Amino acid sequence: MNESGTITAAEFHRAPGVADWRVTANGPEAVFTATSFAQAASLVAPIVAAADSHGILPDVDLRPEGVVVRVTDRNWEGIPSTAAPFAAIVSQAARELGLTPDPSLAQFVGIYVAQHSEVDARPFFMAALGYDPLGDSDAIDPLRRGPQLAFNPITGDTAGRGRTHVDVYVPADQAQARVDAAIAAGGRLADDSHAPAWWSLASPDNHGVDIASWPDTAE
Repeated sequence: MNESGTITAAEFHRAPGVADWRVTANGPEAVFTATSFAQAASLVAPIVAAADSHGILPDVDLRPEGVVVRVTDRNWEGIPSTAAPFAAIVSQAARELGLTPDPSLAQFVGIYVAQHSEVDARPFFMAALGYDPLGDSDAIDPLRRGPQLAFNPITGDTAGRGRTHVDVYVPADQAQARVDAAIAAGGRLADDSHAPAWWSLASPDNHGVDIASWPDTAE
């Protein structure tokens, strides 16, 4: 743990009781599947209690299929040290309630909007999507429902031409399978020079998707 009270993804994974969890670009996340909406909802009260006792503000996505719990990094400060004991309590409660962890379902999707170096497209996208600014170059859904947007210039590119690709952050132990599945479905490998941190893929008509696992292993 550093002086700011945060820990790395690697330190989080070394903590006891967090085997159900993975770290994506938005922080630690766990998915617990359920057999009914009522069973999924039964996990909410233990999540609230654990959050209150550990000073965590989690995002909880409740669906009939299950519950997604995220310790969201709202301020780009990193993973709070209390995230690990919070996660362990939530996992224990899920087991006691009969919910099933499925780390393969953890993921975070972002959209990388590339633009000419003299263009600032962020105001347009924020207005069109109802997003708020995040830092100096990103934008975010105020309730963190939609994908996060990142805006970066392409130096020397042709003015008026934008390039956008999708970033898909998955657990490190799921990344290669996701890449293989995308290629088997008709995609192609555009660049693997940064693997296993991330792979750049292209669809049959050349739309870009990056499959990234680096947040899950950061030291």
